[in-house]
Amino acid sequence: MKLLGLAPMLWTKHLNLTVGFYTNILKFKCDELNEEIGWASLSRDNVQVMLAVPKQHPEFKQPQMTGSIYIHTDDVDKLWKELKDSVEIVYPLDNFEYGMREFAISDNNGYTVQFGQEIDINKLK
Repeated sequence: MKLLGLAPMLWTKHLNLTVGFYTNILKFKCDELNEEIGWASLSRDNVQVMLAVPKQHPEFKQPQMTGSIYIHTDDVDKLWKELKDSVEIVYPLDNFEYGMREFAISDNNGYTVQFGQEIDINKLK
């Protein structure tokens, strides 16, 4: 038995706006959208995200997460240039001592989405 993938399920009160953010700004593809049940599945390359308008869960006041969504990329500099002027920046592109070059943004719900690429930490010294 092996695990085959991870697809975060993000809750939103604004399904169409969130689909629009991920498709228009982050260039995800909307694989399926079902407004009747309040659900969508999005993908870009090997990354999948699902969106849902919660109906039968505990009371949902607003999107919240104590962590972030971390997406690995093979060209973080190019992605930074594409996104930096059209999104809310959490922290700008930088090199980190743990061997990642990364930046973080907020999506339209306030979820933090980080993008990172491995770098040679020996070159940082």
